[in-house]
Amino acid sequence: MGRGSLRTVPRREEVRRDGSCLRYSGRHQILPMCAGVNTGGCLCRAVRYEVRGPLRDVVACHCTMCRRTSGSFVHTTAARLADFRLTEQRGLAWYRSSPAQRRGFCKICGGNLFGQENEGTVIYIAAGTLDGPTGLKLAAHIFVADKADYYRLDDGLPRHDDGEHGIAIPEIDP
Repeated sequence: MGRGSLRTVPRREEVRRDGSCLRYSGRHQILPMCAGVNTGGCLCRAVRYEVRGPLRDVVACHCTMCRRTSGSFVHTTAARLADFRLTEQRGLAWYRSSPAQRRGFCKICGGNLFGQENEGTVIYIAAGTLDGPTGLKLAAHIFVADKADYYRLDDGLPRHDDGEHGIAIPEIDP
């Protein structure tokens, strides 16, 4: 495998006492991930997916569109589209929320699941739809200028007025 290609079989993994998982790369960098495959889906199970690759740490989006689709702000992780696979999609519907992006949801239970930019190579996944444990952590807040007035952000994490947070999907060493 060349540099930058993905490894789908972990070299070593560990489930900690708190239930979170760690995955070690060849250089012993800790990457959050369980058993090489993360799964998830909606409440009624009419949409199920798996990710066979690393997940980005969680970003909280406070934009108006995310608030309207969820009733509050949205916590998302992200994966490379090449590592993502739908395992059940009978309930999946897509809504074009802007000229540049569409959102995937379950048309049966209403679960807010995915976001995808046009021609994008990344899929954004609602973190709460993952089957736990994930080992992920909340890393930043975006679109904080649009946040609702009924809550405070006092967790000390980076805040951005736009969607640029600089948190990448981890690479896995070959």
